[in-house]
Amino acid sequence: MSSVRDLKGQRFGRLVVLYDTGERKHRNVVWHCRCDCGNEVDVRGGDLASGNTKSCGCYNRERAAEACTVHGMARHGKQHSVYWTWHNMLQRCENPNNKRYKDYGGRGITVCDEWHDPQIFISWALASGWEKGLALDRIDNNGNYKPDNCRFVTPKENSRNKRNNHLITFDGKTQTMAQWAEEVNIPYHILKDRINKLHWPIERALTEPVRRVKYAS
Repeated sequence: MSSVRDLKGQRFGRLVVLYDTGERKHRNVVWHCRCDCGNEVDVRGGDLASGNTKSCGCYNRERAAEACTVHGMARHGKQHSVYWTWHNMLQRCENPNNKRYKDYGGRGITVCDEWHDPQIFISWALASGWEKGLALDRIDNNGNYKPDNCRFVTPKENSRNKRNNHLITFDGKTQTMAQWAEEVNIPYHILKDRINKLHWPIERALTEPVRRVKYAS
């Protein structure tokens, strides 16, 4: 078993390492650190060594505020919504206390190094079709947050790309169940029941017309 490099007392950006918490994340030692701003935070040794984490989060917040000011997106002390897109992306991937961490950082999804700089992310977002109401979507749902794997889509399109969607292949074409329901004009709940409850073959489920019940007048 390899020995653990002792980081106690060392400085990484604004962080000074206080002690080993005894916790391990992805084979990394988790260190308890104090930030220059006074906050204390637990950080994986790998993130300290790589420079991915340089503060308790205050550095990135300051950089984001600067970016919003540069782009004219800060109004009356409130951050523009593109800032929160960036902030929430990092929280999902890097904050174990975030309620969505288990589906992102907890399964290995990371944010590329350059997007830890909010100015770079915001500039990319504005040049890549960002509009209020659109969601940041990863093209490969198992891939990381980086420019060549991200785009902005409507909430409906975003929901279609979730990893727990049921993908169906028929006649050489693969789509989610919701997309097939829309294409063949069968209500989603009926198509879902045909496949999951009645266990119909895919061809029958997608091609058999829905019986319309007629009520006597």
